[in-house]
Order: sequence, then structure tokens, then C-alpha cells
Amino acid sequence: MKAVWWWICMAVAATAGEDNVTYDGRSLIIDGQRKLLFSGSIHYPRSTPQMWPSLIAKAKEGGIDVIQTYVFWNVHESQPDQYDFSGRYDLVKFIKEIQAQGLYACLRIGPFIESEWNYGGLPFWLHDVPGIVYRTDNEPFKMYMQNFTTKIVNMMKSEGLYASQGGPIILSQIENEYQNVEAAFHEEGAAYVKWAAKMAVDLGTGVPWIMCKQTDAPDPVINTCNGMRCGETFGGPNSPNKPSLWTEDWTSFYQVYGGEPYIRSAEDIAFHVALFIAKNGSYINYYMYHGGTNFGRTSSAYVITGYYDQAPLDEYGLLRQPKWGHLKELHAVIKNCSTPLLQGVQSNFSIGPLQQAYVFEEGSGACAAFLVNNDSRGNVTVQFRDISFELLPKSIGILPDCQNMVFNTAKVSTMPNKRITTVDKVFDAVDSWKEFKEDIPSFLDTSLQSNSLLEQMNTTKDVSDYLWYTFSFQLQPNSSCSEPVLHIESLGHVAHSYINSKFVEAGHGSHDTKGFNMDVPISLNDGMNNVSILSIMVGLQDSGAYLESKYAGLNKVNIQCSGSNTYDFTNYTWGYQVALKGEMLQIYKEQNLDKVEWTEIDDSTNKSLTWYKTTFDAPVGNDPVALNMSSMQKGQVWVNEQSIAAEDDRFLADRSTHSRIAELLLGFRQGRRPRLEMK
Repeated sequence: MKAVWWWICMAVAATAGEDNVTYDGRSLIIDGQRKLLFSGSIHYPRSTPQMWPSLIAKAKEGGIDVIQTYVFWNVHESQPDQYDFSGRYDLVKFIKEIQAQGLYACLRIGPFIESEWNYGGLPFWLHDVPGIVYRTDNEPFKMYMQNFTTKIVNMMKSEGLYASQGGPIILSQIENEYQNVEAAFHEEGAAYVKWAAKMAVDLGTGVPWIMCKQTDAPDPVINTCNGMRCGETFGGPNSPNKPSLWTEDWTSFYQVYGGEPYIRSAEDIAFHVALFIAKNGSYINYYMYHGGTNFGRTSSAYVITGYYDQAPLDEYGLLRQPKWGHLKELHAVIKNCSTPLLQGVQSNFSIGPLQQAYVFEEGSGACAAFLVNNDSRGNVTVQFRDISFELLPKSIGILPDCQNMVFNTAKVSTMPNKRITTVDKVFDAVDSWKEFKEDIPSFLDTSLQSNSLLEQMNTTKDVSDYLWYTFSFQLQPNSSCSEPVLHIESLGHVAHSYINSKFVEAGHGSHDTKGFNMDVPISLNDGMNNVSILSIMVGLQDSGAYLESKYAGLNKVNIQCSGSNTYDFTNYTWGYQVALKGEMLQIYKEQNLDKVEWTEIDDSTNKSLTWYKTTFDAPVGNDPVALNMSSMQKGQVWVNEQSIAAEDDRFLADRSTHSRIAELLLGFRQGRRPRLEMK
């Protein structure tokens, strides 16, 4: 009898651990209960596994119920059927850490994600699949997309991570902001939406699927809102039986090279969160709650290494006040009146020219109210239920009992803080560095040659940011080319020009322009001349229709002489070298250091492409460590063989590596050695 009783108890306990997740027109329903949920985006590849527990704990302390993340296809399957889920890419470990801390998870599989991530998260090898057209009713793309989506779903199932199995995952997303490009594919776009939704639902996760910014999301998939002001812009669910969900409430905005950081105030975020809740919203995700770092070559075109540094948790995982604290207070107040918000009847009415009241009343007498002041010019006094309330400009007052205003979105009680950096080491001693100078290839050095300018991405296959274009030509004695100018038109991001192995000039484009031109005065030798142009990408495009057909690299080169004489080399015999020598030899790995000759720093005014290496002891303590790379130009940085940054920006170092850190820097120097600061 005891054995039978033990078996029954165990069966009941196992069943109780599984959360059935459904929804109605009000909210998600988890284990039979409606839920009002605050979520925060934290992307596992944009931080280190050692950071995950702290980031999740700080989110939980800030009133977050759900951790939302994309799944990053191109880092998990960089080559067909070759998968990597180790280190920063350990998705299962990340989800289990969320579960260990008692939070839910939202898994945005995509597998196209955009996210200011290189190629929108698509692995570049898709580009070479015959007949492929991304993100439309195209059989090759659908096959690979379904394969990867199924791979992720089955991995989560095998680990018991869906809520239907007792795990933390309560939502999954398929595709991402597809409506932005759907019209470009005409009827095939609509067919693809239906196919993607059915494919996802048929995988049987036991939890709902969502599509963000997709008003035609087929049942039972829920359409959701992305943006800064979804309380004003969201048209609502496309069915009365679906809840109102906000999958991306942008806490700031990503930053590009040459751009200033976007500062969104805590007051503005709180206003629009409260407004969305007042209009029957029940799930809000902050994008990002922690942005983190675009390590290695993972950021998309012109996007800096630091990602959403102005989020409630900054790039280094530190609290950004008052944003973190103000939102924590907001979450607590709203949770305190969740019963009438989820169970009550909503009504709304005017209480002034630019003022509105949203009231939720339940049969038991529970009541909550949101008093909205849309006037940004000054304070206003309103009457609500025979009581006067003063509302600050552009604010919402929250009354959890319809009588007492306990929170106003524009009144911030959390004191602001400032991130303080202390210089721990300065790496400017000439004898602490060794260098290796890259050779400038000539046409004769190249094994890949073509009679035209090759497209860069298709040539490099995204294994490197760098592609050398080079050609040689004979300048006849007594030719009429005086005051020659090298004219370059490029759809790449950066170009460096060399004439006869000597650096001439560099140029670059920007995030908001397509391509750039260079006109460089040059000197030519009588006889043979070698022209070498290094074309550089700063990340690949992350969005747009027909991404597989986008073009990068040089598209026109000529030498213009004074007068009307022009030598056009656009359709000419070119030689190509993919990547730099140091990259090909992988000299950032300890076992390959001796493959090149390292020398003492040359402080002359030469302008060669140079690798630098040094070693240092990591500082003691538990504070985040960063390198100030502002003295460097476009390049890459490795620490202990890990690529930590691909552009000129800060990075986050992991103190749990080794006490002795080997550092290798690749940068374009112009007669100056690196001067780096560790903070």
C-alpha cells in the first residue's frame, strides 16, 4: 500500500510541475491563471556565461518576470550541419539559468532575427544554395529554415524546457518583423507567412507562438507590437481572442559609428508602459534590458561594439539609474493591482481636454485607475470620483485602489548614477609591444584573378572583413597623364589605397549612405605600377528584402589625368586576396605566433597595416574590465585567442579567464604605436 501511495504522490507532483500555457483576449494564461508579465531582453551571445546569473538576478530584482532572447542561427550553424552550442552560445545553459532563478523565458527562434546582428542572423552559406531567395515562399530557404527551427525546438524539448514540460519557456517566436518586407514578395510573401506559422505550430511545443509586427499572423499565432510607443501605435491583436503583447519596448536605440547615443528617459519609458497596460496590454518586453557587447565580427553594418548601453543594465551589466529603479517601482505598483487589471471590466472616459481616465473594476469591488495627462506643457489638475489629482506634464498617475495615486510616471524618486571608470593600466610603453607588418599584395602575388571587379561578400564568404583588390599597369614614358587622381567608387564600408606598396589614402561610408567615392591624388612611376586597394566591411547588412542579392565591394576604379585622359580599370584584369595574412595564419592563436616575425615597435611615420601583441596581468577585483580602444582605427582584438571586438570601441573582458592575458591587436596605424587604457 505504501508503494502505491508513493507512486500516486510522485505522479501528482510531476503533473503539478507542468504549466499549461494558453491565452484569451486579455492575457497569457499559465496553469489556469491570467498573467500580467514584464519581460526583458538579454541576449546570451552578447555577454559571457559568467555574467548570466548576475544579469538575470538583477532583472528579477527589477521586477522582470520573463527573459526574452533571440536564437542566433549563424553562430550555431556557421557551416551546414556543423553546430556550436558552447561557451557564449550555450543556449540550454542560458535557459536553465533563467529557470533556476524562477523566471519564465520567451524564445525568439526567428530564425531570421535582424537585431543589428551580422546578416540578420542568417548563416552566409545560405547565399550559395542554388535557387535560394530568403524569407519567401521559396523551397530551398523553407527547407533550411525549417531544419534549424526544428533543431532548436527538439533541443528544448529534449531538455524539458518548455512550460508544457515543466520548463520556463512560455512563448516562442517565428520570423521577425516580416511585414516590413512582405509586400516586396507579393503573393509569395503572404503564402510564406501562412507556411511559417503552420510549420511552427505543427512542432507541438505546447506553448503559444508569436509573430511581431505581423498584422496578418494566422491563428493561433499572436501578432505583437514592436516600437517605443505601442500604447499609441499598436492596432491591437488581429482577433478578439488574442492578448495584446508588446515584444520590443525600445529602452534606447542601437548606436552606429559616427552617431550619438540615443537617450530615452525613464519617464518616457514608464509613461508608455503604463499607457499600454491601461489599454489592456498584459505583456511588455524591454528591448534591451541588457544590450551587452557585439563580440568578434557579430555586429551588422556600422553598428558599434557596445549594444544598447543605455538600457536599464548597461553594457557591463551595471545598473543604469534612474531607469532601472524607476521601472522597478512601476512594475511593483502595476503588479499590486493585477487582479482588477486582469479580471475587471475596463472603461475609459475624458477627464479634461488632453486627459483621459482608464478604469478597471471587478465584481468583488477591486478597482484600479490610470489617469493620463497628454499635455506636455505643464501640470494639470483633474477630477476623478470627486477627488482632485494633480498630474505632471506628459504623465500617467496610477491609482491601485481608484482613490490614492501612489505612482506618477513623470515623478522619479530614484537618484541618477554615473558610471565611473578608473584607469588601471596604460599600455604605452614601447618595449611592452611587438609588431608584425602586413605585406601589401601586388597583382603577381594573387592566385584568384578575374577580368572584372568581383562582388566582395560572394568572394570572402564572410570569413573576413577584408578583401584586397589589386592590378598592375604599364605607364608609357612621355605619357600625357599629369596630376593623376585615383577614383574609387565602393559599396563597401572602408577602403585603403596603396600605390606601389605605399599607403595613399583611406575613405569610408556611413550607416545612412549606400557606398562612397574617393578621389585620391597619386604619384605614378614611369613603367610598371601596382595599385592595391583594401576593401573593408564593418559588418553585413541585417535586414531588407532580397538580402541574398545585395552587393558590396568596389564597383568602379579609374585613374583620371589632367585634361580629358582617363584610364578605366573597372573591366580589367584584377587579382584578389581574401583576408589579411595574419588572419589566414591565425596568428592570434598561441601555437601560431611563430609563423610570422615579430619585431620591436617601429616609431617611424610609416603607414603599414600592423599587428600588435602584448601580455598583461588582469586587474584584481570583480568589477567589469574594459579596454579603451579610441587610439585604434578599424581592426580586430583578441584576448586569449577570443575575438572580442571587430571595430574601434570598448569591450567587456571576462575576469574568469586566466590571470595572465595574452592580447593581440590588429589595427591600421599611421606612425603611432597603440596607446591603450585598461579600465
